[in-house]
Order: sequence, then C-alpha cells, then structure tokens
Amino acid sequence: MGLIRFLRGAKLLGQTTEIPGKSLVEHAYAANVDIPTNCTSGNCGSCMVTLLSGDVSIPEPLTPGLDEEIVEEGARLGCIGIPSGDVDIDILPPL
Repeated sequence: MGLIRFLRGAKLLGQTTEIPGKSLVEHAYAANVDIPTNCTSGNCGSCMVTLLSGDVSIPEPLTPGLDEEIVEEGARLGCIGIPSGDVDIDILPPL
C-alpha cells in the first residue's frame, strides 16, 4: 500500500495512504488538500498537477486536457489519474 503525498514546491500539504482504484482528486480530498476540478472527465485540464515521483495512470488515447509534451514534463490529470504505490504530487501544473 503506497503513500500519496501532495506538495506545493517543497511544502507538504497533506498525505494519505493509497486507496485502490481512486483518483488523485479523491486521494487529495482524503488528505484535506484541494485540487480544483471542473469537468471530471479529463477534458478541461483544470485539475492538472505535476507528478514528481511514482506512478499515476495516463489515459490512452490522451484526453483533450493533456498532450504528449506536458505528459513528459510530469503533467497528470487529478480527476482521472489513478496513483499506484508511493507517489509525490505537486498540486501546481508543470510550467
């Protein structure tokens, strides 16, 4: 069972143990961390966060909220990304 940590820069905002099958937004809620959402289907990108370490699922094919370039920079969508194992997330999107 992994540990999902939410950071802003170097500051730890909250953490929770992995909840199998639940999205990053659901994990953030469990950790008392707010990740903004809008469409909840991966289209708008308002829940975009940065994967610092670990594994978070990427939709195949990529949804309109993501493109290959920002995925390579660590972009993940909180509403549909499922973390696996120990994961560190910066709640801000990649620059």
